[in-house]
Amino acid sequence: MGIAVTGAAGQLGRLVIEKLKLKIPASDILALVRKPEQSDMLGVTAKTIDYSKPETLDTALAGVDTLLLISSSEIGQRATQHANVIAAAKKAGVRRIVYTSVLHADVSALPLADEHRATEADLKASGLAYTLLRNGWYTENYTGFVGAALANGALFGSAGEGRISSAPREDLAEAAVAVLSSDCHDNAIYELAGDAAWTLAELAAEISKQTGKDIPYRNLPEADYATALEDAGLPKGLAAALASYDISASQGALYGTERTLSELIGRPTTPLAVSVERALKAL
Repeated sequence: MGIAVTGAAGQLGRLVIEKLKLKIPASDILALVRKPEQSDMLGVTAKTIDYSKPETLDTALAGVDTLLLISSSEIGQRATQHANVIAAAKKAGVRRIVYTSVLHADVSALPLADEHRATEADLKASGLAYTLLRNGWYTENYTGFVGAALANGALFGSAGEGRISSAPREDLAEAAVAVLSSDCHDNAIYELAGDAAWTLAELAAEISKQTGKDIPYRNLPEADYATALEDAGLPKGLAAALASYDISASQGALYGTERTLSELIGRPTTPLAVSVERALKAL
């Protein structure tokens, strides 16, 4: 099995599998999922793994040449989980690991960057070839609040005038596929920012433009925004985390000027206006 993808049933993983099948035979792709029933939708061979059970990883990675390690969703456990995958990959004879990190992970002030830094260090120490995809923020992380903004008559956040160089998952999946399907990216580090940065005020203006409604941006203190998110139904921990990410954004943590992403995918990254249009259609 040539290329394996962890988190293959997730939002990014599904896109990677879909686009990878356009590049290489489906028989050369292995989807690694957490639940057996998740494999039905993927159209490739799938195996069930548990990041916390190395024995499942050892079996699953046998015969794999290149592994896409999509970062775990379990914040606080990711460094250990990723270390288990790296150790199993080395044991199984995997040649290269491609890892989805975060933009400017080496210097990022984002609270979640510490775990990415730990995994990057583990990869560099492993002796395996690696490629670090330092993904910018997903545009969907913000356009997912379009419906709430319309319902509330305003877009709330704590990012101030911080500029966000985001890209949708589709663009970042295409970049991953470009790297996975080529052998010329060993030990490379790619900062994957969207071409055009924007502020939350500009997002609100775009929502207003496309809906014909006046949707202003309301900047809130971190604690107030976390409370608003919690009141909207988000778990307390997630609400606090999202508010903290906005504070980091206000300090420039989600901003980048690199054009590496558009170079890898061979086209400009998807504009914010297109992402807003898609979000509105999905409502």
